[in-house]
Amino acid sequence: MSAILCDSIPARASIHSSCYARHNSFLANEMDGDEVEEMVVLVDEGGAPIGEMPKRSVHGTSTPRHLAFSCHLVDRRGRLLVTRRALVKATWPGVWTNALCGHPLPGEAMEDAVRRRAWFELGAEIRAVTCILPDFGYTARDASGIQENEHCPVFIAEVVSPLVPHPDEVDEVEWTTVGKLSAATSAAPWAFSPWLVAHLPALAPHLLEATARHHA
Repeated sequence: MSAILCDSIPARASIHSSCYARHNSFLANEMDGDEVEEMVVLVDEGGAPIGEMPKRSVHGTSTPRHLAFSCHLVDRRGRLLVTRRALVKATWPGVWTNALCGHPLPGEAMEDAVRRRAWFELGAEIRAVTCILPDFGYTARDASGIQENEHCPVFIAEVVSPLVPHPDEVDEVEWTTVGKLSAATSAAPWAFSPWLVAHLPALAPHLLEATARHHA
């Protein structure tokens, strides 16, 4: 995708240990020191919580609706970050997508979850976390038959630190523009995550505003 996008940066093999420690410490604290078992929040079609389920078992051929999020990151130069999902990911491995995605833990504020995953996936500190599409949701099935079924609010935030991608999460990152990303998803939607392709048209005006504000 480098011919369509720009400024590729391979994921680093050496990851700061604090990226792992901060993520796992949060989970351990939430569970009073018991064995870490990351849970996701099950929701109804309107996004209201109705239960919990272990993350490791929630995704299958008939995945229950659950709470997630997507976040786009811009930098101080007005660039937009996209990432290529690691090949070891269970769903949509190797496709390009927005900067990061994740699932809030039960009781965790959504903005806190976005910051936690930004640090874990990208080793990145972020600021100005803003929810743009609070009601976005989608259902999709990848080539392996695994289904995604998410109520998935979409955020924009500013990255304010260098990137240190986690190799189990991210194979590659690129800085691009909103126009180039929109053109690429239209020309080759199969190369991108279905949630990005689905939410980008509604999000694009907000991304243009965010990148222009930082570039000014």
